[in-house]
Amino acid sequence: MLEFKRERFCSRIVLPDGREIERTIEVRVSPVTGCTCRITFSRGEEREPGGESLPEPPPFAGEKDSCPFCRDRLFTHTPKLPPDLCPEGRMSRGTSTLFPNLFPYGRYSAVSIFDDNHFVEIGTASLQAYVDSFLNCRDYLLRIASRDPAAVFMAITQNHLPSAGGSLLHPHLQIQADRLPANSQRVLKARAAEYRRESGSRIFSDYLQSERKAQERYIGDTGAWHWLAAFAPEGFFEIWGILPDVCSLRQVSDVQWEDLARGVLSTQRFYRSLGRNGYNLGLLFLEDGSDDLELRVVLTVRSNYAPWVRSDFTGFEVMLGDMATFSAPELTCEKARPFWQNGGHS
Repeated sequence: MLEFKRERFCSRIVLPDGREIERTIEVRVSPVTGCTCRITFSRGEEREPGGESLPEPPPFAGEKDSCPFCRDRLFTHTPKLPPDLCPEGRMSRGTSTLFPNLFPYGRYSAVSIFDDNHFVEIGTASLQAYVDSFLNCRDYLLRIASRDPAAVFMAITQNHLPSAGGSLLHPHLQIQADRLPANSQRVLKARAAEYRRESGSRIFSDYLQSERKAQERYIGDTGAWHWLAAFAPEGFFEIWGILPDVCSLRQVSDVQWEDLARGVLSTQRFYRSLGRNGYNLGLLFLEDGSDDLELRVVLTVRSNYAPWVRSDFTGFEVMLGDMATFSAPELTCEKARPFWQNGGHS
């Protein structure tokens, strides 16, 4: 069975006024990966410059004329897919257009843009724009799977604003497929297979069952997708969406892609309520014929994109490898739940 391990302890310090106090820290161990994170509650008292409210749009939010993803330049300033993969050069699905990444991260690396809106503030994208973009990603990955069966390590990601690693403001998803796994894919594949051998069940289904029973971090559902605050977060206000019993891209129905989009937008609206404007998204697939690892999407908020804002990654994360956050996942869940009322319908 999964263990939700945590240990709470105190650090004693003497304040400048002479008072001796104790600062509480909690270390949690992820039941999935075994990685630890630290919740440093006292850091919530620190001032966050630029994070008091939602910042103004970036100064270049209106520069559509120089954006290669906007409609006027899209078909003259973006690369094309190889003819054997897509004779038309670019894939279209509703409002979305997909083409190869000009700066690829792997053997198959593409970009799926939403529509012709150059800058979309967090939580304000249309549901259909997300659905079209997700379905375009699916269609691309299915083409890759049929042409290169060895490229089984797949992912859909998103970087919203430069603070999250985005190089262009125009909303888009990144799609990746490769024969070599990234670290997260390698760890999850091994852990899911090990857990299945030992327990006879799947790790994310059991994780979800435990969280629904505890009701401490379970937020709600959008159709078949279930949403919760991560027990041992690796990012700030980290939220997971789990699709139980679905282990392959090929098994996800069109309705379930829409349900995913609704949950993603609910998460973004929650982040917006916190005055945050950047985030990352990640959805990983193992298309190797195994059925141990169910689908899970992860979203984490990032530091605001605004002048003089402090990065959310410190030397502790970069050098020690432990996430050090300041908000308990149980509090994240409590604050997020209102955004899932009516199944994520806005």
